[in-house]
Amino acid sequence: MSQQANPVVETPAGAVRGVRDRFGELYRAVPYAAAPTGAGRFAPPASHPGWSGVRDATAPSPTAPQPTRDFGRLDMIPYFGPGWVRGEEYLTVDVRTPGTGSGKRPVMVFVHGGGFVTGSTRAALYDGRAFARDGVVLVTVNYRVGIPGFLDLEGAPANRGLLDVLATLGWVRDTIAAFGGDPGNVTLFGQSAGATITGALLATPEAKGLFRRAIVQSGSGTGAFTPEQAHRVTAAAAGALGVPPTAEAFAEIPDERFLEILPDLAGIDLRTATATDPLVELSPFSLVLPVQPADALAEGPAGEVDLLIGTNTEEGHLYLVPQGKLESSTDDDVLAVAAKVGSDPTAVVAAHRAARPGATPGELRSAVLGEGLFGAGTARLTDAHARLSGGRTHAYSFGYRSTALDGRLGATHTVELPFVFDVADEPWLHGDAGLLGPDPAPAGLAARVHGAWVAFATHGDPGWAAYDPQRPQAEALGG
Repeated sequence: MSQQANPVVETPAGAVRGVRDRFGELYRAVPYAAAPTGAGRFAPPASHPGWSGVRDATAPSPTAPQPTRDFGRLDMIPYFGPGWVRGEEYLTVDVRTPGTGSGKRPVMVFVHGGGFVTGSTRAALYDGRAFARDGVVLVTVNYRVGIPGFLDLEGAPANRGLLDVLATLGWVRDTIAAFGGDPGNVTLFGQSAGATITGALLATPEAKGLFRRAIVQSGSGTGAFTPEQAHRVTAAAAGALGVPPTAEAFAEIPDERFLEILPDLAGIDLRTATATDPLVELSPFSLVLPVQPADALAEGPAGEVDLLIGTNTEEGHLYLVPQGKLESSTDDDVLAVAAKVGSDPTAVVAAHRAARPGATPGELRSAVLGEGLFGAGTARLTDAHARLSGGRTHAYSFGYRSTALDGRLGATHTVELPFVFDVADEPWLHGDAGLLGPDPAPAGLAARVHGAWVAFATHGDPGWAAYDPQRPQAEALGG
């Protein structure tokens, strides 16, 4: 009986004991790299030394050091998770599998969002039961965020959070067969910051051969900071801490102090002679790259990787509606955000106004935000991949409007996730402050969206035609 309740898997690093339920088996907090402590927080991920005996994999992982995020009246705990749960060994994965003895299953590796500063495998939205139910091995990953993950420092490799995801893909290649997965059929997928990381890995030479397909949900192929922009954030962080901008100096500082200075990094003007701020001042952290991923796909595995990519139709609402700003926005507010995303703000506003006759200032402000954060960079990545891969690109537009916050939240950033993970009926996503609002989720939408993701991961076809750069069109989901 104990064997039935507590399955054990032998991995190259040691044995792990998980739990079995009606959906399959779950293994939590399995390390893919050594604990990043001290100076190791600013080093590439190192191989885990392994363990003897059977490691318990039934309890959730500690999380990367991170601040608490507040979205006003909207309950975003299912998205962000519990925040910082202390523990050194947080470079871990959770694995949901239909069963280790069930042959070579398609594998999906999920990279969470959170503005490059928050998020974890513990978020309720990323429950993988539906994927296991439908024959997929789901891997969710914790990676370094904030200063340890993405601050550019002398003496440290850039984009350490991305390097963690790359290390996860190496772990999957070497280990996932033990969990019933096929290392030759891996789909990397992410949302928001996780989608931007996924897009960047399409342009990363070291990622070649590590995944066969990718899904980019509300990310950007042009979301990276230039080195000049990153230098401004680094200078501000070093100034707030009173230390030189070097990995050696930062290695002496505790994680608590890094979180304390985050408010000092908010609102830095990152506009330069050659670049706007791709995150529109919503986060002081992003990838740091000399060339945007959408312009460097030929350097990485993109040409050999199938891509499913899209955005939601009202992405910007998340940053306005919960704070009451959709109603209070003025024409000046619209112009101010347009100035952050384009060199000619008047032309930016005019283009959006022409596309949305009758839109309120709040709706225009949301549209400008959504296009600047996700829309333009997604379009660039979609087009570049389609031209490189010869028709292995599938685009979508997600339009289901949440009825949260008096019906105003709409088809905002993150609202597709409950449908992708097929948890849209969960009570904790409903009510006026829940992500999906008081109305029940529409019948069949989760089955369609989740089914498309599973089909794409299984054989590369989500159920609609490939994207054609000559006639750019995205499949409408939920609209």
